[in-house]
Amino acid sequence: MPLVIICGLPCSGKTRRAHEISKLLERECGDRNKVNIVSDDFSSLTRNELYSSTKEEKIARGNLKSQVERLLSRDTHVILDSPNYIKGYRYELYCLSKLLKTTQCVVHCDTPCETAADWNAQRPIKTERYSPETFDALVQRFETPDSRNRWDYPLVTLYPSDPLPEKELLDAILKAKPPPPNQSTQSQPLASVDFLHELDRQTQSVVGKILEFQGQGLLPGSVLVPGTEEKVTLRRHVTMAEMRRYRNQFISYTKLHPIDDVRKISTFFVHYLNSSL
Repeated sequence: MPLVIICGLPCSGKTRRAHEISKLLERECGDRNKVNIVSDDFSSLTRNELYSSTKEEKIARGNLKSQVERLLSRDTHVILDSPNYIKGYRYELYCLSKLLKTTQCVVHCDTPCETAADWNAQRPIKTERYSPETFDALVQRFETPDSRNRWDYPLVTLYPSDPLPEKELLDAILKAKPPPPNQSTQSQPLASVDFLHELDRQTQSVVGKILEFQGQGLLPGSVLVPGTEEKVTLRRHVTMAEMRRYRNQFISYTKLHPIDDVRKISTFFVHYLNSSL
């Protein structure tokens, strides 16, 4: 089912539009399909803490993408209510739509910066206003969607006073065709029945060795891991949650691009970790 990506400046009306679209889809589809809104409200951090830390924001974007991937299915609509201001991130979501063979639509809440700043100032403190510094930084980093980019198409632009363009949205969400799959997003048959077992075993072995190395207080340093002569270079402490995320990302990628020789899995995983860390 379709993925609706809401994007816009902070306090530009994204959440209001997300709920309007949710009600539209519920009314149009009835009980046939579920509608899920995914937002960054899951974070225990305040908005200012989340968006003033590059590390925390990157983790949050990864969590949002994981939630979208988990929820998208044949009988579920997903609306992603978050800034989505980075065009590279919108491209990742586009690739996810291609992989899952579903349609997607980008909804841009094109609210003037001055209006968004006024709305932010009117927010009660308990709902977490953006600080002037965080607000200005997000405005400067915002990369406006462009319908000429395939990952921003179809694009529906909404101004604050616009009524919801129901027909345009329903055509884009329900009647459009999914983006055609290509080699990078097509699942390929695994080389052998043992491939998944080896992929799981070898990556888990590498992660275990890294965590053991860190527990000995040897940072920074290089870790010699099982199954390869290559070493993982650690310049800082890596949490178990980070390692789990890197491992899951590598496994997902390797399922789509199987390695011919299972004995090289550890080597490729080390290369992946070194480039990610």
